[in-house]
Amino acid sequence: MMKIKVGQGSCGISAGAAKVYEALKTACPESLATVSVTGCIGMCFLEPIVDIYTESGLVRLVKVSESDTEDIINFIKTGDINFVSRLVIKDEDKQFLEKQTRIALRNCGNIDPESIDDYISAGGYSALQKAVSEMTPDDIIEQLKVSGLAGRGGAGFPTWFKWNAAKSETGEEKYLICNADEGDPGAFMDRAVIEGDPHNLIEGMLIGAYTIGAKEAIVYVRAEYPLAIKRLTKAIEDAKSKGIIGNNIFGTEFCCDFRIKAGAGAFVCGEETALIESLEGSRGMPRIKPPFPAASGYWKKPSNINNVETFANVPWIIENGGEKFFSLGTQNSKGTKVFALTGKIKKGGLVEVPMGKSLREVIFDIGGGMRSDKAFKGVQLGGPSGGCIPAEFIDTVIDYKELSKTGAIMGSGGMVIMDESTCMVSMARFFLDFTAKESCGKCTACRIGTKRLLEILDRICKGEGKEGDIELLSDLCERIKENALCGLGQTAPNPVLTTIKYFRNEYEAHIKNRCCPAGECIDLIHYSIDPEKCTGCSLCSKKCPVSAITGKVRESFSINRDLCIKCGRCMDACRFGAVRKGSGDCE
Repeated sequence: MMKIKVGQGSCGISAGAAKVYEALKTACPESLATVSVTGCIGMCFLEPIVDIYTESGLVRLVKVSESDTEDIINFIKTGDINFVSRLVIKDEDKQFLEKQTRIALRNCGNIDPESIDDYISAGGYSALQKAVSEMTPDDIIEQLKVSGLAGRGGAGFPTWFKWNAAKSETGEEKYLICNADEGDPGAFMDRAVIEGDPHNLIEGMLIGAYTIGAKEAIVYVRAEYPLAIKRLTKAIEDAKSKGIIGNNIFGTEFCCDFRIKAGAGAFVCGEETALIESLEGSRGMPRIKPPFPAASGYWKKPSNINNVETFANVPWIIENGGEKFFSLGTQNSKGTKVFALTGKIKKGGLVEVPMGKSLREVIFDIGGGMRSDKAFKGVQLGGPSGGCIPAEFIDTVIDYKELSKTGAIMGSGGMVIMDESTCMVSMARFFLDFTAKESCGKCTACRIGTKRLLEILDRICKGEGKEGDIELLSDLCERIKENALCGLGQTAPNPVLTTIKYFRNEYEAHIKNRCCPAGECIDLIHYSIDPEKCTGCSLCSKKCPVSAITGKVRESFSINRDLCIKCGRCMDACRFGAVRKGSGDCE
C-alpha cells in the first residue's frame, strides 16, 4: 500500500500544509493509501511538501495546495505521473538535501513525529538500550570524548567534559536539563528537531541522565513553540507507556522521570544559569560563576545543561561509535552542524553539513545564492551574539576557530544572508535593538551600555551622526565586552564591531554625507521619477497612499518629497523603471 506523508512543521503549516493534509485525508480511501504527517525536512522554501511512497520509490511534490488533491489521488490510482508532474520537485532543488550529511536531522521529514512506533522502526531507542544495558557511564563519556562532540548551543565546549564534571559530583540528587530556549532572530534549528523528531531528543537526554546519574530530565522550551511542546508532550507520554521513561528502564536499575518547562521567551534564559533561575521560579537573571552548574545548578544540586542539537547527536554516536562522528569535520571541529538559512537567499530552510564546509558551499551550492540578482554582501552568523562576515571571506570554512578569526562565532547556527541592498549600519542597529530589549538588567555594562550603543546607531541611521561616533561606538563596545556579567552582554557588541571593521565606509557615509549607500535607511532616502523613462501611465499615482505623485496622463509625473512617506509602492508599481530611489551624496 502506498504511503502519503504531509510535512507539518511550523513552516509547512504556515504555508497551508494542514489544509492539504485534511483534504488528502478526506479524499483518499484507506484502501488506497495511508495519509500521515511528518516534520520539516528542511526545504522550507518549497512548502507545503507531500511525499508519496510508491512501489518504485519516493515521489516528492512541492508547493502543494488543496486544489491539487484530485490530481494527487488520480496519480495514486493510475500511477500516471502526468497528473502531478507540475508539482514534482525539480532536480536543482533535490541538491538541497543531496549535498547535506544528516545526523541530528536524520529523521526529520521522514518519520511521523507523533508515532513512537515510527521512531522505533527507524532504529530509535536502540542506542539507549545499548547504553544502559551494555555500557557504563565512563564508557559513554569515553565515546563522547573520542567523537569530539562540542556543545551546539554556541560556546562549543566539549560535551564529554561537562558530562564528566556532573557525573563526578557526589550526591543522589542530580538533574539533566535541555536548553531549548531558542531565541536568536532567524534561528529555528531546535524547534525543527523537536517538532520533527522529539523521541531523538528524549533518547539523547536519557543517555545523558544515565551517564551523570540524574533521576530527572527537564526540557526548558520556549512557550512560543506550541507545536514543539505538543509533540514533545505526546512523545513523553508514549515513552512512559512503553516503560522507556520511568522506573527500571529496559529492565535495568536506571530510573528517570521527564518533564517540560515552558519558558516565557526571555532571550537571556539561553544562558544556563539564567535558565536555572527561571526553572526555580525566579526572574531569569544569570548567576556569577563559579560555581558552575555541574557542581551547583538546579536547586544548588549538580546539573548538566546542553542544547537540543547536542542531545540529538548523542544516540547516533552511541549507536555508530565516536570514531565515525570524529571522522567528519576538521581538526578543531568534529561532526556536523545544523544551520538555519534566512534572509536574502533563494532556498531558505534548514541544512546540516559536516564541519569544514565553506560558507560558499552552504550559501550558494545548497542555499542557491541570492534571491534577487543583487550581489552577496555578507552573512550574520551566530545571531545577535555573532558577527558579520563580509563577501571577501565567503570561502571561510565552518570551524569554531576559523570563524572566530573573522570576529563572528558559530553560535547556535543562525545564518542571516544579506545582499547589496542591506544597510550594514541598520543591520547592526537591528541586532542591538534586540539585545538591548532582552537584557535582564542585572549588570550596568549590559543594561546601560547596550542602550547607549542603540542610541548612537539610531542617530546615525537618521542622518544625525557626529564626528567621533565610530570611535565612541568602538570604545563603548570594548568596555561592555570586558564588564558584562554573562554571555549576552559580552557578545552583544559583536555585530557593531564587525560591521565597523568590514563596512566602516558605510558608517562614514551616514555620518559625513548624510546618506545610506544601500538605500535602506528611511530618513536618508527619497524617491524621484525620471522624466525620460516616465510614460505617463499614472499607475504610480494610483498606488500612492498619500497623493504625493501628480501629473497628467501620457505626460511625465513627479513626486512631492514633502508629502512622500517613502513607502516604495510607486517603485513597485512602475513597469518602466522610471521611479528611482536615491540617498543624497550616495547617488
